[in-house]
Amino acid sequence: MKAIRIHTFGGPEAIVYENVAEPQLKAGEVLVKTAAAGVNPIDWKTCSGGGAAAFIGDLPFTPGWEFSGQVIACGADVSGFESGDRVFGFVRFPEAAGCYAEEIAVPAEQICLLPPSCDAIEAAGLALAGLTAWQALFDKGGLHAKQRVLILAAAGGVGHLAVQLAKWKGATVIGTASAANHDFIKDLGCDQVIDYTSQHVAEMVSDVDVVIDGVGGKTGIDALACLKATGTFVTLPSNTKDEIIAAGEVLGLKVLPLRVEPNAAQLRLLAELNAQQRVRLNIAATYPLEQAADAFRDIASGHTQGKVILTV
Repeated sequence: MKAIRIHTFGGPEAIVYENVAEPQLKAGEVLVKTAAAGVNPIDWKTCSGGGAAAFIGDLPFTPGWEFSGQVIACGADVSGFESGDRVFGFVRFPEAAGCYAEEIAVPAEQICLLPPSCDAIEAAGLALAGLTAWQALFDKGGLHAKQRVLILAAAGGVGHLAVQLAKWKGATVIGTASAANHDFIKDLGCDQVIDYTSQHVAEMVSDVDVVIDGVGGKTGIDALACLKATGTFVTLPSNTKDEIIAAGEVLGLKVLPLRVEPNAAQLRLLAELNAQQRVRLNIAATYPLEQAADAFRDIASGHTQGKVILTV
């Protein structure tokens, strides 16, 4: 079968589309014929030697942690799935999962049946960003109805799903984005939009209950001023989390980092909301699997509106 692999860490030029051995099904696993795989910043960062590179083991490495597809076979001790089922999931993170491949063997406990009305291409990009948004808003942030949430990078992969989930929860949603994305995030449910290129967020917003920081660095530190004293600030970029936590401690504020975790129960809720069209994934672009290098170049720009998807 065909898969994307790297044999050495590097940029898009390190990406190789080649023949690999078919996966061996183990107990507790489901063999899936892949329909599509989501492309995320963690993918290209890991392939370049950062991200989750410390967890993936020896090279060669096949990137990808989220997918959609159809069940081919089930291993021993698997129940709830059968051949022909449409499924999607976010699996094994931060260890290697190998979703950029024609077939994958995945833990049954980390995947979910895909409702008939859900599109497989859309579902391929929903799991990682959707779980990140869910866990940031609700598990870490404790967001509930009638609270106010500020979402930095509201037009991005995680951000645009966080806007929809927060609105579904009944919160007042404030989002930052460039002017070109204002209509997009307003349509998703943003009650207030801030142009980060021309406005200072700390001058525009104060006393919010939850901040979801999808940017990090100085932008994240500046946004600490928007949080109320009893609020929660959730920062997503791992490379700047320590400095933002330290800045929050100086101000006496609660700052929490997040490493997204596989969670089948939360996937089921996301799938239900997607089937009801309460939460939709905006697909910025799709590429065939063999053009994964081009997909990496696209997402590395940091300006995609929604998600980039590889079709298999």
